[in-house]
Amino acid sequence: MATNFPTSLDTLTNPSAADTLDSPPHDEQHADANDAIEALQAKVGVDSSAVTSSHDYKIADHASRLTTLEAISHGKILQVVRATDSTTRSTTSTSYVDASISVTITPTLATSTLLILWIASFRPSLIAGRLLEATITDSSNVALSGAEDMRIYAQTSGEYRDTPTLIGYSAPATTSAVTYKGRFKTSTGTANIENTEITGQMYALEVGA
Repeated sequence: MATNFPTSLDTLTNPSAADTLDSPPHDEQHADANDAIEALQAKVGVDSSAVTSSHDYKIADHASRLTTLEAISHGKILQVVRATDSTTRSTTSTSYVDASISVTITPTLATSTLLILWIASFRPSLIAGRLLEATITDSSNVALSGAEDMRIYAQTSGEYRDTPTLIGYSAPATTSAVTYKGRFKTSTGTANIENTEITGQMYALEVGA
């Protein structure tokens, strides 16, 4: 009997103590077992097998691909740091002041870029035409690219608020801790960041270069 493996499993019959050498034929028993063993070896494969259908080849190929993927950092999110604020903040300043929310991140790689997101509920003075401005800066109060100056106008004298997301870009070129923060100001009157209504959140995302 030729082996059916690996297409299907063989049905092998073990001889009993009462069987003679020719019932079942002894040579056929050995031939069937040898055929099955050889088919199994071919399926498993020798070390460093070049046979693409063997398990040894497939396992080595998958391991190599996994190692390659793990080594890739380009475009991957390497880490995310989050800060929150649930206290309403107010200002009457016409110059930027800290909004009491910041996030500190230590980049994994000096070549990484950082995306800083600030989400909050902003409300300018409840007088038509009043303006609230917000920005994301570094620890030296330098505005980040893309988040230099977000403006919200009160369109009417009634209740008015908006919940935008500010997104800033930074390439600090360091593996030391860096801090980013939210700041805001008003054109006149009182500007609020109503974190008691919607919890203010700031995220720092490190993206591998």
